[in-house]
Amino acid sequence: MHSTTEAETRTAADSTAELTIGGMTCASCAARIEKKLNRMDGVTATVNYATEKAKVSYRGEDVSVQDLIATVEKTGYTAQPVRAPKPPPPPSPAAGTGAGSRHAGTDDDAPDALRRRLTVSAVLAAPVVLLAMVPYLQFDNWQWLSLTLAAPVVVWGGLPFHRATWTNLRHGAATMDTLVSIGTLAAFGWSLWALFLGDAGTPGMRHGFDLTVRHAGDTSTIYLEVAAGVVTFILLGRYLEARSKRKAGSALRALLHLGAKEVSVLRGGTEVRVPIARLAVGDRFVVRPGEKIATDGTVVEGASAVDASMLTGESVPVEVGVGDGVAGATVNTSGRLVVQATRVGADTQLARMARLVEDAQSGKAEVQRLADRISAVFVPVVLVIALVTLVVWLLTADDVTAAFTAAVAVLIIACPCALGLATPTALMVGTGRGAQLGILIKGPEVLETTRRVDTIVLDKTGTVTTGRMTLLDVHTTDTTTENEVLRLAGALEHSSEHPIAQAVATGAT
Repeated sequence: MHSTTEAETRTAADSTAELTIGGMTCASCAARIEKKLNRMDGVTATVNYATEKAKVSYRGEDVSVQDLIATVEKTGYTAQPVRAPKPPPPPSPAAGTGAGSRHAGTDDDAPDALRRRLTVSAVLAAPVVLLAMVPYLQFDNWQWLSLTLAAPVVVWGGLPFHRATWTNLRHGAATMDTLVSIGTLAAFGWSLWALFLGDAGTPGMRHGFDLTVRHAGDTSTIYLEVAAGVVTFILLGRYLEARSKRKAGSALRALLHLGAKEVSVLRGGTEVRVPIARLAVGDRFVVRPGEKIATDGTVVEGASAVDASMLTGESVPVEVGVGDGVAGATVNTSGRLVVQATRVGADTQLARMARLVEDAQSGKAEVQRLADRISAVFVPVVLVIALVTLVVWLLTADDVTAAFTAAVAVLIIACPCALGLATPTALMVGTGRGAQLGILIKGPEVLETTRRVDTIVLDKTGTVTTGRMTLLDVHTTDTTTENEVLRLAGALEHSSEHPIAQAVATGAT
């Protein structure tokens, strides 16, 4: 697969590619990959963490898609080319389980797997937090029960963070996962030391809770509730993030599914029902009233009215006849048409609309680029601040517990990666929701600049109406009554599927 792509892309002096990136866990990961790709000669890349894709422009004679993939893999992530979208059949329940459709390497970031991990962690962490925060619930040796419950949360629940941290450290990098992993493991490690080597494991030990700062004995304080609670809350954030991305992606999939699934093709004068994927340019196919037009083409026989509101926003059907062009996924409202296909698959107007939505979700607004630049240096700065905090407290307060608590607090507070997530997710959800409502947003910069809009000009009434005609009034002559006109008009238009006829028939009932 890669060799074919490489041969094709090397023929172009200025080529573009889109890659699906696997293994990213925060905006810092996207910033690292983008930086590595842009260091290649003749390469300009943009990596979007929310969509998990990279858009790359490169000189085809110097760089191939395989070179781009190799660079991403050397950075510690996975990549594969994105194929051009085409209207697919409805997915079966087993679809999406192959290696190419999952998050690279592991299913940790899939919403279903995250939900299971989150549920187990929350059930185990809740008693740990309650025991630590409510002294009344503490009994003899309660701390050992807390350890039993917290250990699976920190080790198994936090495994995605620990695994990502180890992978990034091997490549000399630090991400938001580094903060989560170091902070929770430090709190858990201190608790183990206090339990086994200090006084925290003594039967009858109690953990007080105050709203004021107080200094406990160095070896009698444990932080199991911190380790378990932070892992659970970060897992909750990751799950909500994954669910938001899945919902936003469904808008693009819904757009692709607007097209017809089967088509009646004329073969030797006989109609043959075939899947839309087997339709080729030049084929002639039949469209009956009420059916969707299978693909872009030219009418060669018949006359009808076509509802193209999904493309134009105009609620009134367009009259078409021999020689007129029609677009795929629009609806034939009345007469029988024979259409000759002129564009199929990824070349159709529907597929181009889908690409517009996908490009809008994959691009970056200026505010997102700012967030990515900040997140790229955010983690190292936080680690340095945590280390400085530890040293300063040790030198000034001479209290190991207080110093450790302050340093871990710096790491824990900085754990959530909302800085790099909020903007791309908002852009992705916004463009996806717009597609569901029939609004195509060309790019994130367009969405960003709408905050300065003070006047909106609409060129079609269908844009601001329900898109369905209704009968408002009836005018008659002196010799005709309104009821008689409605009875006759309703009888004439009752069997027609034309929107104006339907409005008259409905008004007559």
